[in-house]
This record gives sequence, C-alpha cells and structure tokens, in this order.
Amino acid sequence: MSTQTGTHAHATEFAAEHAPRMQYAKVAPEVYKAVIGLEIAAKKGLDPRLVELVKLRASQINHCAFCLDMHSKDALAAGESVERVMLLAAWEESRHFYTEKELAAIELTEAVTVLTEGFVPDEVYARAAKHFEEAELAQLIAVIATINVWNRIGVTTRMTPGHYTPPAARKA
Repeated sequence: MSTQTGTHAHATEFAAEHAPRMQYAKVAPEVYKAVIGLEIAAKKGLDPRLVELVKLRASQINHCAFCLDMHSKDALAAGESVERVMLLAAWEESRHFYTEKELAAIELTEAVTVLTEGFVPDEVYARAAKHFEEAELAQLIAVIATINVWNRIGVTTRMTPGHYTPPAARKA
C-alpha cells in the first residue's frame, strides 16, 4: 500500500499526521504579521544562504519539524547543497564544509538559542563580531531571535511539516 506524506509517495505505512493545535495566523493575525515584519527586517543585507543555515540550526535545536521542513527546502532553493544542509546538525565534526563566517554565525545561533547559564559567552560573541560588521551582526542577532519566535510558535501549536513549498517553486 502506498501512503502519501507531504509531497513524497512511499510504499510504507507511516504514523498518522498529527493535527495542529490551532491555526496561529488566523487566531492571532496581528502577532503573525508583526513577526513576519520582524523577519523581513532582520534578514536585510544578510546572505540568504547564511540566513537559512541559521534558521535550520535553531530549528534543529528547538525540534521544530515545521521550520526544519520549510528552511531545508528554502535553503536548497537558495542554492545550498544537500550535503551542507544534512551535516549542519553535526557542524562541529564537519567544520570543513562551512566558512569561518558561517561557523561564527552557527555558533552564535546555538548560544542565543540555548542561552546556557543565561548568557552568550564573550568568546562566541567576539568570534561573530570578527566576521560581521556591527550592523550586520545586529541583523544576524535579529534573525536568530526571530527564528526562535517562529520555532516556539510552531512547536507549541504543532504546526505540521511536509506541506510547505518554497515561493520559487509555487505555481502562479
């Protein structure tokens, strides 16, 4: 028997897709629009592939399946390689796949997302500051904060992965 999951047909039975707890955009449209506005403003001037790596890494840490689905597809659509997307969860062992600037952004993403002991270590911030101009670093911090907002909305409301199509792939 074939089961359709997201956009992929499989010859195996999968667990039932869980239902979202709420349609957040419909229930809180002003908040939803405000976070979209923050996201648009945050990523201005940053490399789209870097932005997607940051979003993916935070989403991995936060276990947000919806955001992992979305941002892996967006990263690939932005020209990111499958290899770099797949190895991001183990970036410390696969550092040679990323630039020093990307590594600084990924490390800052982890520090801001987890907030170990309630702060971002000085050495992590200093490494990021070495690779990003101050205004660019401010944008990066905003991207990290914004994806964490989306992750918390997605995980809490159980947004269902598997149905997202990147804008460039959507039919007009």
